[in-house]
Order: sequence, then C-alpha cells, then structure tokens
Amino acid sequence: MRSLLFLTQRIPYPPIKGEKIRPLQILGHLRQSYDVHLGCLVDDPRDLEHVPTIQAMCADSYFAPIDRRRARITCLRGLLTNEPLSVTFYRDRGLAGWVRRVLLDVKPEAIFVCSSNMAPYVLDLRGRESVCLVDLADVDSEKWRAYAESGSFPMKHVHAREWRRVAALEARVARECDWSTFVSSAEAGLFAQMHPQHAGKIRGVSSGVDHAYFDPSLPFEPPYATDRPNFVFTGTMDYPPNIDAVAWFAEAILPIIRRTRPDAAFHIAGSNPAPRVQALTAIDGVFVTGRVPDMRPYIAYASAGVAPLRIGRGIQNKVLEAMAMARPVVVTFDALTGINAIPDQEVLLADTPETFAAACLHAAGPAGKAIGEAARRRVLRDYTWSECLRGFGALLDRAAQPAFAP
Repeated sequence: MRSLLFLTQRIPYPPIKGEKIRPLQILGHLRQSYDVHLGCLVDDPRDLEHVPTIQAMCADSYFAPIDRRRARITCLRGLLTNEPLSVTFYRDRGLAGWVRRVLLDVKPEAIFVCSSNMAPYVLDLRGRESVCLVDLADVDSEKWRAYAESGSFPMKHVHAREWRRVAALEARVARECDWSTFVSSAEAGLFAQMHPQHAGKIRGVSSGVDHAYFDPSLPFEPPYATDRPNFVFTGTMDYPPNIDAVAWFAEAILPIIRRTRPDAAFHIAGSNPAPRVQALTAIDGVFVTGRVPDMRPYIAYASAGVAPLRIGRGIQNKVLEAMAMARPVVVTFDALTGINAIPDQEVLLADTPETFAAACLHAAGPAGKAIGEAARRRVLRDYTWSECLRGFGALLDRAAQPAFAP
C-alpha cells in the first residue's frame, strides 16, 4: 500500500472541536488507501489517554506534548525570525526530526498537512516525488485581519503583524504545494481571488457531519430543565470568535427574549471557557458548562441551537451538528457561510439583536419542529462525510499522475 505523511496541529481525538473533527474524518478516509505516518502535537494533557486510539489507525505515529503556557512565551521568538507566532507556537524539535526521518526513509508518495501552521515542517524538506496537499480549511489570514481591525491597543498591532505573516505563509503554500484546499467553495474562491496565478491548484472540499452519531432518534438524558425555552451554543470557549458570539447573545439578545419568555435559558457548552465567558453567568438565565463528555444531549433538548457569530470563517460544525440533530438553528450571515441551507426553511437567519431574538422565539414555537426536520434532511443530502471526503482522494490520485499539471 502507498504511504502518506499526515501532519495536524492537535491530536485528532476526541472529536469535540472543529480542528479535531475534520482531521479525524480525513484520517479515517485516507487510511483506506494509504499507510499513514501521523505526526501531531498534544496541548491538553487529558488528550494523552487517546493516543492509543490514533496509533491504531496509523502505520507509524509521533505525538509531541507541548505546554500551552510555555509555548505562549517561546513562540515570541517568531518576532526575531519574522515568522507567524501561530507557527512558532506549534514548533517542536522532536516532531521536526521525526518528519525529516519519515521523508528521508519512508519517502511517502503523498503528504497531507492540516493547517498553514504545520506547513513549515515540510515546505523546506519534501522532494518533488511526493504529492503535497495542505488543507488550509479557512483563509486564516482574513481572521487575523478581522482581529486587527476590531481590536484595541496593543493587541491590534500584534494581530496586524500576524495577518501579514500568515498571509505570506499562505502565499507560499499556494505557490509551492500541489493543492490548497478549504472547507467551502466560498473560502476557496476568496483564496483564488487573492492568488489568481495559482487558482488551478485551489479547491473547496466541504466538511461534513457524522449523521449516525448526531442522530436525533438516539436516547439521551436531559442535561437541564426542559420546561422552558433553552438555547444552546457549542464550541471551544477560549476561541475569540466564540467568546464574542456568546457575549453578544447573553448581553444583547437574551434580555430581549426574556421580555417575552422570562424563563428562557442560554447554555454555553464547550471546553476552556475564558474568564469573559465565565463572567456571563452573572446574567440571569446564562449557564456555562465547561467541557462536557457528550455534546449531543445539550443539542437534543435545545429549543434551538444558536450561532450568533460576528467573526467567522469556513463552515461551522456547531451549525451542521444541530441540523443533524433535527434542531432549528438560528445563525448570523457569517455562521451560515459555506453551508447550503435555505433561510426560513432549514435555518433561521438574523443579524441584529432584535431579529435574532425574534428568530429564537419563533424556533422555540410550533414552527421549530418542521425547520429542524428539514435541516436534518439537508444534512443527509449534502453533508455526509463519506460524500464530502471523496474530493481528497481524487485530488491526491490526480496529482500523482505523471502528466499532472494543475
């Protein structure tokens, strides 16, 4: 069987956040055709217990533990090397040595890299005999640009620097690698506009959702009182766009909802809640769970999932998961980008506190059931992983052909 080097910035298990879910599904798909040599970092000690799960999926693997607090300090060396801080944060000498040995000794036919942060591990080392695909997922530089434009001193200057450095790295990926892929055609189209000379090597390969796992027919115990409207947000809660989203909902939208339904509750379910998120519990009706063993019960009993994102890139897993669970979802325009769902039929779309609150109350009423069922049908039609991931195998096989010219 052919061999493949697979690099990702975090161990792709457990699948509780977007940056783990997509790599895990891609790994499961590619291991059907390749002997996979996987290298990644482990930045949460709790994830070390899952190393055997990933080892069992690979011919060879390397897991590099990193201390997040120490990495935040050591990544500042990027200021001296003119690199993105997000690259130096994930740099590990042991992992770099392992990658070098795999490329020299195994000589894999293909290289699959998840995120621009990991691309430097191979850009200077790979031989032309290896097909190289970097799944950028989102146009990350645009995220940093948004941070810079909306931030305040001094961080807006740090974010502006990161925007420029990440954009330069993305340009190098577009120039030197065989393929650059993204989670949606919208993200791929934006990147192609930024790098028109490499548009032939840029593709969108949509993320999907595990519809058998996120199945509304499965039995779940309610995690909260169900005799009231419950609105649920799921995600990693130290991620700035998620922090902004839940703060906006709790402070600007929930009070409007509670004028009509004083008993309405907002549940923020996800790991590593930042102090800004924890402080929201001072607002009546707001509950912060932290990391939970299973997100599905929170979604299953929700009157609606909410995705009030004002800074967002790519496809939002939280939206697809709620749709798969046949729950109505209220989204902003940014949260719906990349998802082919019909507003007012399969999701509810709103972009102001007043319209978002009205949509939540509508979802909590009789219409919510039909919207949720339509959302589930959309997922089964367009967003099963098996259908979405065919694109990666096709790209790697096509680039391996002797006459290939993107």
